[in-house]
Amino acid sequence: MTIHPKAAGTTEVVLLAQPGVSAFHLSVPLAIFGMCFEGRTEFRVRVAAEGRGGPTSHCLMIREDGGLELLDEADVVVIAGWPALGQPPSEALEHRLRAAHERGAYVVGLCYGTYALAYAGLLDGRRAATHWAGESDFQARFPHVKLDVDALYVDEDGLVTSAGTGAGLDCCIYLVRKLYGSKEANRVARVMVLPPHREGGQAQYIDQPVPDNSRDAALSSLMDDVRRNLGDDHSIDSLASKVAMSRRTFTRRFAKVTGMTVGDWVQAERLRRAKELLESSALPIDVVAEKAGFQSSVAFRQSFKRAMHVSPSDWRRTFGGEPELRQVGR
Repeated sequence: MTIHPKAAGTTEVVLLAQPGVSAFHLSVPLAIFGMCFEGRTEFRVRVAAEGRGGPTSHCLMIREDGGLELLDEADVVVIAGWPALGQPPSEALEHRLRAAHERGAYVVGLCYGTYALAYAGLLDGRRAATHWAGESDFQARFPHVKLDVDALYVDEDGLVTSAGTGAGLDCCIYLVRKLYGSKEANRVARVMVLPPHREGGQAQYIDQPVPDNSRDAALSSLMDDVRRNLGDDHSIDSLASKVAMSRRTFTRRFAKVTGMTVGDWVQAERLRRAKELLESSALPIDVVAEKAGFQSSVAFRQSFKRAMHVSPSDWRRTFGGEPELRQVGR
């Protein structure tokens, strides 16, 4: 999806601020969009408040640039959190959110900001993300929304929603990439000391240091060997024999060290290698599939789409190479 900026070369970002909202959630879009193209006019960020502004959850005062009328000029509307989950937006705000989406603006809900979009009916029948702690409450309130409880962020027809806290950073960098390409998104990510794209979701596995004993050291060495030979048939029995463990002991120890089953880990490593090749090379998809250890290009495409929700070709177009500066227009 692309959007029509109000003035040529300028993307108008309007951030809705409410009393009691998290200061961190407000600072994320201000920081990400504010540092893009410093000294130039591609992004202009303004803060809107309904009525008078007020303190954030950390007692910092909000200085707004205007009221809800600013949303009428926005190319990107950002709802950074939603302090009262049981309180719907005002009728005026709901109307402006729907109008913004209808004219082609991105409407973004960071963390619990997804609630505002859901209350406005924008997410009915669509996928969305929000903080994992609100999963049960959100699903009970909005049964027609397809909540993705693992996603860091979701973009459905310009309705962009994110999981909690740090995922707001991922979401805003995604929007920079979507609007202006990988080069600018990567630059912003480097300044923020962030990865330009973070894999996984809210249920990401936590890397654990391998304990200093022979069995776990052996597992670490085995995993390195598998990464070097992803095309081999890595059955549980063959891997267990390489580290002189029974099948049962091996699977239990492997799960304890990695937090994953053997099959899931091998699949994740193959997908990781495939993404590296898609982003860094012009190899045909069939060759990428072979080098990443998939038995066929069909199996690769199916596995990749199931895990990433996009095709390998779409992934390459989004994250690969040095794309041209993309025009902001729908």
